[in-house]
Parts: sequence; C-alpha cells; structure tokens
Amino acid sequence: MDSTPSPLPPAFDEPAYRVFLDSLDYLSPDELDRIKAAYAYAAKAHASQRRMSGEPYITHPLAVAGAVVEWRMDADAIAAALLHDVLEDTGATKHELAEKFGREVADLVDGLSKLDKMEFASYQEAQAENFRKMLMAMARDLRVVLIKLADRQHNLQTMSAMRADKRARIARETLEIYAPIALRLGLNKLYRELQDTSFQLIHPHRAAVLAKALRAAHGNRKELLTRILDGIKDKLAQAGLKAEVFGREKSLYSIFRKMKDKHLSFSQVLDIYGFRVVVDNVPTCYLALGALHSLFKPVPGKFKDYVAIPKANGYQSLHTTLIGPYGTPVEVQIRTREMHHVAQEGVAAHWLYKDMDESSADLQIKTHKWLQSLLEMQTSDSAEFFENVKIDLFPDEVYVFTPKGKIMAMPRGATVVDFAYAVHTDVGHHCSAARVNHELSPLRTDLRNGDLVEIITSPQASPNPVWLTYVKTGRARSKIRHFLRTMQNEESARLGERLLRQELLSLGVVPISIPGIAWDQLVRTSGQKTIEELYTEIGLGKRLPSVVARRLLAREDVSHDSPSGTALAIHGTEGMSIQLASCCQPIPGDPIIGSIRKGSGLVIHTHDCPTIRKSRFSEPQKWIDVEWEPEGGKLFDIRIKVEVKNTRGVLAQVAAAIAEAGSNIEHVAMDADPERLFTLLRFTIQVAHRNHLAAVMRGMRHIPEVTRITRERGGEV
Repeated sequence: MDSTPSPLPPAFDEPAYRVFLDSLDYLSPDELDRIKAAYAYAAKAHASQRRMSGEPYITHPLAVAGAVVEWRMDADAIAAALLHDVLEDTGATKHELAEKFGREVADLVDGLSKLDKMEFASYQEAQAENFRKMLMAMARDLRVVLIKLADRQHNLQTMSAMRADKRARIARETLEIYAPIALRLGLNKLYRELQDTSFQLIHPHRAAVLAKALRAAHGNRKELLTRILDGIKDKLAQAGLKAEVFGREKSLYSIFRKMKDKHLSFSQVLDIYGFRVVVDNVPTCYLALGALHSLFKPVPGKFKDYVAIPKANGYQSLHTTLIGPYGTPVEVQIRTREMHHVAQEGVAAHWLYKDMDESSADLQIKTHKWLQSLLEMQTSDSAEFFENVKIDLFPDEVYVFTPKGKIMAMPRGATVVDFAYAVHTDVGHHCSAARVNHELSPLRTDLRNGDLVEIITSPQASPNPVWLTYVKTGRARSKIRHFLRTMQNEESARLGERLLRQELLSLGVVPISIPGIAWDQLVRTSGQKTIEELYTEIGLGKRLPSVVARRLLAREDVSHDSPSGTALAIHGTEGMSIQLASCCQPIPGDPIIGSIRKGSGLVIHTHDCPTIRKSRFSEPQKWIDVEWEPEGGKLFDIRIKVEVKNTRGVLAQVAAAIAEAGSNIEHVAMDADPERLFTLLRFTIQVAHRNHLAAVMRGMRHIPEVTRITRERGGEV
C-alpha cells in the first residue's frame, strides 16, 4: 500500500480544507498522511468537474468526509468518503485505489459506486432491484451505508440548482428509503435532518409557512415554556438530583405529519415543544421521573419505559407526558448521557464514544442481526423483497415476552405466526397453536405490549397459505412463501412422475425399460436442467404427460408392448398438487376423472360432474383416468340437501342421526318454503368414503319427518 503523501497544490489551501484537517486530531500522523493523499487524489481526479451550482466538484466529497469525521470514523472510512465518486465519474480503477490506499478503502469505494449507479426509476421493479443491491452492500460493511447517508444529506442540502421535479423525486426517495434506514440504525439526528430537508424540497411553500408559524408560537409561548423549564430545574434540584434540562422543538416534518394524519390545524398541535432531562445514571432516571410526576400530573397511558425495554435500534429513554400550566401537555424524555449519545448518533456512537463499549457492542450486534435478517428475506422476485423490507423499515413496535422472559420487538399489528417465525424458521413452519398470557389463542391473534407468548409446535404442522393474509413481518411472509413454493414443487414433481409413468404404462411401455440416454435427451430437448424439473412442469400442468411420453418414445431403441390401460391411483391427501374439485366434491368410492390444469396440477372430478361435461369432449387430451387408492383414513367434505317437515326439534334429530353415523357437520343452512310446510336443510358434512355417506343417509331416512335426501352437485369448477 502506498501511503506517501502527495504535495498539495496551492489551490488546496482553502479554508474548508484547513478546517477539515483540524478536525482530524484523533488520527495518527500516518493516518493523517493517508487522508491528505486521498484528498489530493480526489481533487486531481475531479479537477475538471463542477457541480450544477458552479462550485468545484471536490467540495462535495470534502463535505461528505467532514460528516464522516463528525462521527469520528476511522481513516479508511474518511478516505473512502473523499474518493467515493472517483470510480463513477473519473477514469480511476478499483485496482489503482487498492494499490494506493489499500484493499479495504477500494472495497468501500466500490460498494459506494454501485450505490451511486442507483437512480431509482419510477417503476417499482427497478427500484426494488436497486434497493436489494444497496442492502447487500451495507450488510457487508456498515460504513458503506453511513457514508452513503452522509452523501445523501449533502446532496439534499445543495439541490437549489436542480430542476424542481428532480429535487422532489430525490426528496421523496429519501423519505421512503434513506430516512427510515437512518432511523433503523438509530441515527435520529440525521433522520430528522433528512426528513425536514426533504419536506422543504417537496413542499417549499408549506415548509416556509409552518416555520413562520413555529417561530411565532415560540414567541407567544416563551413565558410559558420558561416557566415550565424553571419549574423542572427547581424540582430536580430540590430532590437533590444533578441533571441537564433543555427544551426541544418538534421537527417541521413531524408537525406536518401530525397535522395531516390527525386532520389538525397548527394551533391544535399542542405538543410542539418538549423537554429533555439528561442525568448521570439509570437509577437517577427513575428518581427524576418520580420528582416530575409530583410536580405535574402525568397523562394516563402516556408513559413509556424504553430504558428497561430498549427499541430495536438501541434507543433508550423514559417518555412521559405531563399536564403543565393552563392544561398544556408537556412531553419529557429522561435519559443518561450515554443514552443521549446513542439516541442522537445510533450505530455511529461506536466510533464517537470509545468508552461506550458494552452498550455500543450490543447495538452493533442488533444492527448486524437486522441486516442479516434482511438478507434472509431475499427472493427471486425483487418487488416482493422490496415489499417485505419496507414493512420492516417502518416498525411501530410492540414488545412481547417469550416463556423464558426474553423480550422481543415486533411491528405493531404482528400476529402469533409472526412471533413464531421471529423465534426460528422451524418454529414458524411447525406452529400449530399458541398460548398468549397462558390462554389458548388463534394463530391470527394480534400481539399487544407485554404479552407473554408461547408457541405450540407439531411435527405434522406446516405453513398454511391463509397465513399470508394476516402476517405482518417481511420475514414471516418471505419464509411462508418460500416453503409453499418449495412444497408445491416437490409435490408437483412426485405427481408429474406418476402421471408420466401412468401414460407410459397406458402405451404399453414399462418406464424402467427405457435407456438412460433417452431420458437425458428428453431433459435436454425440454430445456430443463434435471428430470425433477421436467416432472414438476408436468405436475403443475405446464406440460401434458401424453406429449412428453410420446417425445420420450420417439427413439427406435424403446420397445412398445400392448397398452395396459392403467389408471392413476390417488388417495386424496397428496397436498397442493392434487385438488378435489369444489363443484362435485368427490369422495372415495365415486367414479372419478382427472383434469390437468396449468399452474394448479391435477384437479379431480366425479364422472357425472355437470360442470365438466363440455370440456371432456372438447379437450380430451387434458383428461386422464384416475381411481382411488384402497386405503383411507382421511375425511372429505360433501354437501347434502335434506328436505324435512317443518316441525319442532327436527334439526336436532337430523344432526343427531349424522353424528351417530360417525360424521361431522361442518356447515348448515336452512331455506323454508313460502307456506312454511317444509324446510330445506343444506349440510356440509365429512365422510370417509361413498359407503360412509350411504350409511349417513340411511340413518336420516329412519326419521319420519325427513321427506327427501340428495347429494348436492354443481357450482364452480
């Protein structure tokens, strides 16, 4: 690595550069020389370039590096910030950077350059694909995203020369992507700056009016705010507590959001100002809270303890809302100095405050876990990945407990299934029930703060497609979809193999007699990589087994016997690859036939199903012979109509007869005739096979009030 400092041209003796050098007092002389060399290299590379404002281009990398220095990051990060545009905008190469400044700096600049190519398109797919690349870069090295955020911050601050539409587009992108990432990393100060600057670029007039109203309100309420501030200071002093107390304003964007979301005017937003109390240690936080609650009455339900239960991004504070003079609500945050540093700078506090080893290390671990969890959500569908991650970037969190007392943060609205997947993927896949606060609860139960959640698993349980309608976390959604896709492919491959085998047997060919070379050629000509993929295509209905079989038998070395007429045997419990049609609801014992439907696999109908009559003759190639396996064990839904005389207690008699025959009633509906002499009962019952259904019907015929029983057919295919 070449760390020899380059001589600086006179033009580099600018005030901004001198201030920048003065801020590097925490680096060693060798590191300082490397930074000077990086600046010289960047200044030379960008010498002929100017920003749209007319300023020399080097002012931008210098400003980004200055922001990175404020976080007191290491020399490699500062050098990368200075060089972050040289690969993109000049003739420099990654190899050249590695030789001059080391492999680590070159990798950081390369990661940042990939991000700078991401001009987010207006359509979602391109935005999603670019977002995936950004997350992968920041998962490899957190410094990449910190430099990128500093870069975005300076770009927003210097956009006055750009077209209004481009300013608004970049600002919206910042609000949607970069500001939430800053918040998720605990960079609250930067988060507020990104939001306010973006708001001013998108709605300059609204921002100006709101800022003017805020200044006027500050003047009008100055006496009230001073009275509250002095009261808090005096009360803490009386309690013998050493503390710093200062007021804080809500950001313009947060006031705007509150006005918009709650349909309030500016005068109705009372909590524009709040107060922050900074103390020496955690016990003093709670003593200060007690003192303030004796000064002003607290608002019930407005106290939050983020000290005992920190937010996922490491944030800790006690939050309380008090009723101040004249009924004014007063927000107060109480925290230690360390908590204050983390609240302002998040993960960057690791570099800022070297004495924060324990809390900072914990925050680093949490951040790393979050980044890894994002990568785990990756799917082949970029839009789906983007949707999953955006859910996790806007967490309004609730905190729940495991049976062992571990605290887990979940997005508001998360369900028991979300919790199961947060514990472990296998726990999610096999969850069958749950206890919330020691009571059995449905899997779709929304979790609330303080819930104690215990997941009950079963080896036989597996994800249900219905779960996708109510899970909230991107992790759960991604894992469920992946399982269902994998399971469907596996089941479809097994079904496809059976369909092809049956077709070959019907043509008089035993599959084992076909030479391997014929199978290999079939796979190659079909465009698949393996025979399993070809089976899956057949099972999903994307290829007809008759066509595949004839292509396989086109070779001369495959001998044919007489057709065997074998039917495909099913037992109705195959899973997603074989579906029983809802129109005729076939059960074991019914004569059945199968239809291959694209994307759905094999759909089973009864022979006399009225909805398939036309299709059987117009598309005979899509229908195959199917028969039931001898063994049973599963119960099947079936619809029956029972006409009864309209007498007292007849429904109870019919229900008792169904139960005595060993059947279960899933659903019942009633239609009375206009003269109210007869009632038509419509049952959905569960039976094991056709003989079981006959036994149920015989039991009901013994009831004198029953006048007619029929099996209901028809409906949608």
